[in-house]
Amino acid sequence: MGEPTVVKAYQILRAMMNTAVDDELIRRNPCRVKGADRYDVPERPVLTVAEVYSVADAIVPRYRLLVLLAAFTTLRFGELASLRRRDIDVSGRVVLVQRAQAEMQNGKLFDKAPKSAAGVRPVAFPDEILPDVTEHLEHYAGAGRDGHVFLGPQGGRLRRSNFRDDWTTARAKAGITGDVHFHDLRHTGNTLAAAGASTRELMTRMGHSTARAALIYQHMTADRDRAIADRLGTMIRQRQGDAEP
Repeated sequence: MGEPTVVKAYQILRAMMNTAVDDELIRRNPCRVKGADRYDVPERPVLTVAEVYSVADAIVPRYRLLVLLAAFTTLRFGELASLRRRDIDVSGRVVLVQRAQAEMQNGKLFDKAPKSAAGVRPVAFPDEILPDVTEHLEHYAGAGRDGHVFLGPQGGRLRRSNFRDDWTTARAKAGITGDVHFHDLRHTGNTLAAAGASTRELMTRMGHSTARAALIYQHMTADRDRAIADRLGTMIRQRQGDAEP
């Protein structure tokens, strides 16, 4: 096998492992060659609320809400891509996660059940992004209760591949330096929400399960999840106040 072939094969494997990291199937991509057997890599970047809004302002309008929900509800890309109109409770300011979009090797998209029972969950979002939610549902979501909330540029299903360039362009336009992935918005939101939230509350909100499932499966109240969303809303208002002349 010649060197170009080896390099290409490594690049493909590395891309596959990056997707596995994004889907949280593995913690870190082992395809790093140098020091591949080590795990003392830097933590993923955490954006500020102002930086999240900078990217949301810079991205094409149809994806603005995608950025905000990723940061302030910490849903995964596949969970966001599979959302239907009926999954958005505007009056309760809640997103109901019931499925996740996945892609087969031949490129066909399908919806799958969450990896565990903890993956099916309601997640409250801050009141401050409600105008963005209603604006998006009015102008960009698919028709009917089963219409997808997020669509691709041609009106089809949203794919990582038809979103990646928009993310990269918006990130650069917003002045966000470094290798910041869309998935880092989830990490950002979890970090922001951690202030004042218990481990159980965070795990429930994130849709995670562990060996200590008995603890995780104890349902936290809707009031506590609302409190987390309200704290995120306070951070948003502070950012908006700082941005005013």
